[in-house]
Amino acid sequence: MGKKPSGLPRPTDAELEILTVLWSRGPSTVREVHEAITRRRPAQYTTTLKMLQIMDGKGLVRRDQKQRAHIYEASQPRERTQRQLAGDLLQRAFNGSAQSLILGALTARKTSREELAELRKCLDEYEQGHYGKEKP
Repeated sequence: MGKKPSGLPRPTDAELEILTVLWSRGPSTVREVHEAITRRRPAQYTTTLKMLQIMDGKGLVRRDQKQRAHIYEASQPRERTQRQLAGDLLQRAFNGSAQSLILGALTARKTSREELAELRKCLDEYEQGHYGKEKP
């Protein structure tokens, strides 16, 4: 298999959980990541440490060793990882059909009128080539 477009491996569910903490908190120590995870579910500190070390080896996080406690941060912005995961899911589960992916997501749970209106706005911006770009 070839490399992914971003050059980084697709994160596992456990790695994605840690990345979510780092995206929310910003650069964090192992202890801070571990505490955030244990607020949601039981976890061992040593498991969190090992996961961060593995993720550092894969390039999913960067480690700053300048301070006594190593600081970890996500190596890629949330949006880039989400695009990578969405693209992978699009190919693996929906045979490349964006329409099927979107309809699958919309029918998986109740979608509010507000969320549908926001999706319509995003589609209009995407069609005009402005989606994801900052407005003046």
